[in-house]
Amino acid sequence: MTKKLLDNISNPTDLRKLSPTQLPQLAKELREFIIDIVATKEGHLGASLGVVELTIALHYLFDTPTDLLVWDVGHQAYGHKILTERKDVFHTNRQLEGISGFPKRSESKFDTFGVGHSSTSISAALGMAIASNLKGETEKQHIAVIGDASIASGMAFEALNHAGVSNANLLIILNDNAIGIDPSVGALKEYLTKVKTDKRLAVQNNIIKALNFDYSGPIDGHDLPKILSELERLKSVKGPKFLHVITTKGKGLQKAEEDQVTYHAPGKFDKISGERIKKEESLYTKYQDVFGKTILELAEKNDKIVGITPAMLTGSSLKLMMEKFPKRTFDVGIAEQHAVTLAAGMATQGLIPFCNIYSTFLQRAYDQVIHDVALQKLPVIFCLDRAGLVGEDGATHHGVFDLAYLRCIPNIIIFAPRNEIELRNILYTAQLGLKKPIAIRYPRGTGSIIDWQQQFSVIEIGEGICLKEGGKIAVLSLGTIAKNIEEAILLSENKSKIAHYDMRFLKPLDEKLLHPIFEKYKTIITIEDGVVKGGFGSSILEFASEHSYTNNIKILGIPDRFIEHGSLKNLQHEIGLDAQKLADYFDILS
Repeated sequence: MTKKLLDNISNPTDLRKLSPTQLPQLAKELREFIIDIVATKEGHLGASLGVVELTIALHYLFDTPTDLLVWDVGHQAYGHKILTERKDVFHTNRQLEGISGFPKRSESKFDTFGVGHSSTSISAALGMAIASNLKGETEKQHIAVIGDASIASGMAFEALNHAGVSNANLLIILNDNAIGIDPSVGALKEYLTKVKTDKRLAVQNNIIKALNFDYSGPIDGHDLPKILSELERLKSVKGPKFLHVITTKGKGLQKAEEDQVTYHAPGKFDKISGERIKKEESLYTKYQDVFGKTILELAEKNDKIVGITPAMLTGSSLKLMMEKFPKRTFDVGIAEQHAVTLAAGMATQGLIPFCNIYSTFLQRAYDQVIHDVALQKLPVIFCLDRAGLVGEDGATHHGVFDLAYLRCIPNIIIFAPRNEIELRNILYTAQLGLKKPIAIRYPRGTGSIIDWQQQFSVIEIGEGICLKEGGKIAVLSLGTIAKNIEEAILLSENKSKIAHYDMRFLKPLDEKLLHPIFEKYKTIITIEDGVVKGGFGSSILEFASEHSYTNNIKILGIPDRFIEHGSLKNLQHEIGLDAQKLADYFDILS
């Protein structure tokens, strides 16, 4: 068997021993390596295939890790990981105790900055460049690689604005493939499209040049000689520089090039044909589709309803409403802060905005939730997808902080549905005329009820329910973790002693329900799929303190540490939230 060039490369030092003429062959092998692993292990595919040549060129010409390379988001960093001492463990990518799917400082000296959310690379690289100047390291290079969807974010604009008036030795590379997870949107995207077809714009009326950058491009991101030549030139140019590179997401796998949305993260697929391997279809519906189908149904009857998402049209299933009501559905790009205040503005004019943002991404718009929505009592309906543990994407994507960071805000209602019917009914209730904002948080993945599309019913705000009576212990839960609790009670040797209450609302708490619970049960266990510090359990402790109850209260949830990546099943087992471990815990206490 012919030995491959990649077989002899473990790090960039090995890479630099090759001649430039060998690099196209290496690019071919690197693509094949990524495809081979991701086909069976799953992960993010298209973005990394698109930057293979750029990745090789950067590590070939720059003295990484002495020269500092920052990748934005990290979806595009698989080739980088393989070339930087992780080739032999790349098959563990995104698995429990394996390497992370994103750059991570604790994992490698080549990962100069941890990334998971977009648009941070320019700020981070500029900070590094300023630090180098202060230390007198004027020859050190600092490179940020950012996509055309990410650069449209407010944070990226802020960094560009600062960098343009600095003397930082900073190179920003725009990886322009016209798509993030969904196709890129907005005026900047339209401008970049024009630049590709009208080269005069690269010279005249250039937005980046106007910000004091040395702009070059656009160039073909798959033409290795051209990339090497331009990067070599830019190494000697002082100050802020900007290289516009045109790439094809999914390059090298025909199916990935043809269907770039699906092949962003396609699951398992045939590495030769690219055909996705069909999973056994679940009998149950994804929560995101429960949302998507329900809001469409509501919007058909209520023309005041509008849908808003920051670049997660497919992931939130708001695409269903976009197809039917394009004028009432808004993908604002990677701009969470704007999405929230846009919704607030709409609410002032009598519209009913459903603002769908992944739980982990709403963290980026915290100020807007407080000042622009809650302070003004504007009835924005926040739909927080991917709440709780999300699995293989790991610490940057787990939606475990929302209960804690939202419940301290006045004027906001917080609801976590136990199942699909509850989600459907709270969406219906929310659009009937609430006088304040509501946050509805629900998990990734499927529910547990087949016939969830039932006739709507109103949910009484602040009302919890008893799911099971018991004699000795009261378990209080919030959200879909109730399913694990129900299974745990069935597994318990003392099931008759265990009562189960679904509080449903974190805010307002159902104090009418809580008083008799505290009077009847000596031991109370709270269980949530959010952080235990400041979350649902903390609210129950505060209730007990306020009313001078001395019950034995146990709090279970996400421990006070960042949870790494792994399957949801593995992660829940690790932290004691799977059914069997909960059953064991119930038996100890009863």
